[in-house]
Amino acid sequence: MSTPPRRNVANQRRILSLWFPRLGVERVLRGEPALAEIPLVTVSETGNLRQLDSTNLPAEALGLSRGQALNEAMMLCPDLVTRPAEPGREAALLMALRRWAGKFSPWVAEEGRESLMVDLTGCAHLFGGEEALFAQVHEDCGDLGLSVCAGIADTAGAAWALARYAGGRGLVGKGAMQTRNGDAIDQEARATRSRAGKRHWVKGGPAPATHMAGGAVQRIAPPGTARQVLAPLPIAALRVDEATVAGLARLGLRQIGDVLALPRASLSRRFGQALILRMDQALGIQPEPISPAGAPLHFAVRLSLPEPIGLDSDIVAGLDRILPPLCEKLRAQGRGARRVRLELSRVEGDTQTIEIGLAQPADQPDKLKPLFEMKLDEVDAGFGIDRLRVIAHVTEPLHATEHKGGWAVAQESAAPRTDSQDMADFIARLGARVGLEAIRRARPADSHIPEKTSVPIAAAWSEPEPPGTWPPTMRPRPLTLFPPEPVSAPATPEVPSDFRWRGRSFRTHAALGPERLAPEWWLDDRAWRTGVRDYWRVTTEDGARLWLYYAHGGAQSGGWFAQGDFL
Repeated sequence: MSTPPRRNVANQRRILSLWFPRLGVERVLRGEPALAEIPLVTVSETGNLRQLDSTNLPAEALGLSRGQALNEAMMLCPDLVTRPAEPGREAALLMALRRWAGKFSPWVAEEGRESLMVDLTGCAHLFGGEEALFAQVHEDCGDLGLSVCAGIADTAGAAWALARYAGGRGLVGKGAMQTRNGDAIDQEARATRSRAGKRHWVKGGPAPATHMAGGAVQRIAPPGTARQVLAPLPIAALRVDEATVAGLARLGLRQIGDVLALPRASLSRRFGQALILRMDQALGIQPEPISPAGAPLHFAVRLSLPEPIGLDSDIVAGLDRILPPLCEKLRAQGRGARRVRLELSRVEGDTQTIEIGLAQPADQPDKLKPLFEMKLDEVDAGFGIDRLRVIAHVTEPLHATEHKGGWAVAQESAAPRTDSQDMADFIARLGARVGLEAIRRARPADSHIPEKTSVPIAAAWSEPEPPGTWPPTMRPRPLTLFPPEPVSAPATPEVPSDFRWRGRSFRTHAALGPERLAPEWWLDDRAWRTGVRDYWRVTTEDGARLWLYYAHGGAQSGGWFAQGDFL
């Protein structure tokens, strides 16, 4: 009898799933450790609904859970401490955990808001095997004060299921893990969940905690056993939506093993291809690659000085040393700097910062150096500066330029600079003084309303409008346009011979008009509730040239108003 070939376990794909179910609240506890022993939750808002986003152990002991309405939680626990959920900071913490997980494998990917996927193929033996690696994961998370649920299997879907549903709830925190008994709430149909808390009390409370090592072994599926370990788990472990879980539960199908035994054609017709895809991914029939996020681009150069410096000329000499290698890093990645920060560390121990912005991305030192020189008067060297560091923290893709030599370079250097280059340099120099955000340009807008014919945009982050973009106007517009201001004059459509505006009296010398403009009837603009306007160009005897209009009245009473000045 021939012996069947042995499976090459060394080449078997192995996936580690890490789930941090209390990531939001434990991020808060890192800054406020005194709240660890009292009920604490983070709250998220969706419209007018405020619900729990994350809970700690004391809050869960009182029956609070994620997704619960805040007013209901306050009724159960009047002393509940709440903090707002901050997805941005939680994402930053998860990114830090992704870097930490890189110690186990270089293939680490984020999955959702609070979980990681790690491809352990060929890496577990470096830590003494999967069980030792599993114990190391829990020990590290315990030291960090984080609860973690982990699972190892042949596929990402099976590891995900083990981390969340196998062997209990699995909230590992500082040396202990809760196991799951047959009455776990998230294993039941929705209609019975409201009675689950009472049934647990009748049976003697929650399941006893087990040691971490025992729970770790329960969550490691041996190679080739994905079907066996998935079979007793609830349908939700397949990563399908709640509607599919509820529909299968109505048919009496509550475990994955119940679904695996059914014909695929009938399942696909009734519940769609998503269920079949998730089953195949969990069993390894359909591939599910793990795509790790690339390391963020970082462009920085540091220069440590043997002796402290304090003169502007010395700082400029230091810039001549560190700007060229910074630009080489930018060119190597096809990037151009938009904002660059210069950090000057003083011997007293503090650091001064100078930041510049550019109207166009640049990767040449001669574009950056003049802008830093304009701001050197802000530097206070104190007892001396012993370190310079320059960081391009905002970059953009920059198309590579063709390298030329000889006659082509001579022609380019002799060619006059274009208007766009001169404007970009002017905006950068001006922005170094007043800030790039303060420099704006107008972009034409599609509206006949005078105050809506243009939209102000940041000049540094926009291109100038090409010739012919502005629509031709049959009527001139004032140089200065301001919100309508009331004018004291007779309430008649005829141009007044005398009127009073801004506390001054004027006598009309000449008037040109009218130009009738109607409001945008599809919008309820408060400024145009006075109805149709007749605009006049009025020249007064003392030389003022004003843009006046007469409003015929609508939802509000009309009259004469001034809206612009032609001088």
